[in-house]
Amino acid sequence: MAEPAGEGTAPRRAARVILLDPDDRVLLIHGFEPDDPSVTWWFTPGGGLEGDESWEEAAHREVAEETGITEIELGPVLWLRTCSFPFAGRRWDQDERYFLARTRQREPALRTGGHTELERRSTSGLRWWTCEELLAAHETVYPNRLAELLRTLLDEGPPSTPVLLETERA
Repeated sequence: MAEPAGEGTAPRRAARVILLDPDDRVLLIHGFEPDDPSVTWWFTPGGGLEGDESWEEAAHREVAEETGITEIELGPVLWLRTCSFPFAGRRWDQDERYFLARTRQREPALRTGGHTELERRSTSGLRWWTCEELLAAHETVYPNRLAELLRTLLDEGPPSTPVLLETERA
């Protein structure tokens, strides 16, 4: 996880991945506030671009680092989102691109070798979710409305151009 954007700086650019298995389940990471582990949520693999890497390179790297899954077929950008949220005592401002990706690998393993110290203190596992499970979940999932967005994706396929999601600010 790269450092957050500071006051007056450009938002952090983050590549996020909607990773689907052969059964159209989406892989999510379980995260929590390191200073209060009772505050939890689920989120998609992905993270900040490093150096001069492309959005696509960041998507591949982040999936490999966070899940151990190295064989993915990266598809188009589905959604664009701007968000701002408090985490680990700081405010994070991000511009995100959500890529569609598919894998045949069914057994992810939360990898911590490539994680920063903050990531090791704020993630606790991975899980494949069906769309129906997401729709019925009472847990916090990011991006907001992921269940609806996933249902539309599975029913209609990827959009012809990326969809701009509403700005999320926590």
